[in-house]
Amino acid sequence: MPRMRLDKLLSHLNCGSRREVQAMIRSGRVTVDGAMETDPAAKVDPDAAQVALDEQAQCYRAQRYYMLNKPSGVITASRDERHDTVLDLFPEEERRGLFAVGRLDKDTEGLLIITDDGALSHALMSPARHVSKVYEAAVEGTLVSDAAERFRQGLILRDGTVCLPARMEILSEGVETLVRVTLCEGKYHQVKRMVAAVGGTVVRLRRVQMGGLMLDPALPAGAFRELTGEELTLLQQSGEETS
Repeated sequence: MPRMRLDKLLSHLNCGSRREVQAMIRSGRVTVDGAMETDPAAKVDPDAAQVALDEQAQCYRAQRYYMLNKPSGVITASRDERHDTVLDLFPEEERRGLFAVGRLDKDTEGLLIITDDGALSHALMSPARHVSKVYEAAVEGTLVSDAAERFRQGLILRDGTVCLPARMEILSEGVETLVRVTLCEGKYHQVKRMVAAVGGTVVRLRRVQMGGLMLDPALPAGAFRELTGEELTLLQQSGEETS
């Protein structure tokens, strides 16, 4: 791997912002191969150098994995001249190489995986893998009495689109009906179109799970964090399974 600035390496490792990391280095808190390094611009080999902050080893990971709680109003794209994107929620120095696994509509919220691991993204999004996605939707209107059964059997939409069998659960009923929908595919506006086919209109939509990975309920909308080792394993296992 090409040599990298020391401050950039430590910011990639979430040791702090670029400015915070530079201050740490200048204050003598960082060592490289056992020797103090006070120059933030010093070049190091991320794969070979032994870098420590406050005597704690900092191990470089060539690939990054984040859970983002996508808010409404931003688009799932790496860049766009007219709209805010999900990568705009990340510090500028963190964005290079990152992309979203799959997509959520502009007005859809919830779980989105952001990574630079193309192989994992391909595995999770491959139609052959049938990785499940779970959504919670607020629905207006009156659903037909056999809506759940129609989902279970699979739907053919008005335009002829064939939707594979899915699961709908009624969570609560009132002015709006709250439903949970589990799909194993990802067609255009699929949840909204399937709900419309059984009499309802989706007014709010949120993805809460992908494969074995669940959205962290403590993660605010618009915030992100790294996946834990256990969460990454769950995600990788989801990409390996077929149904």
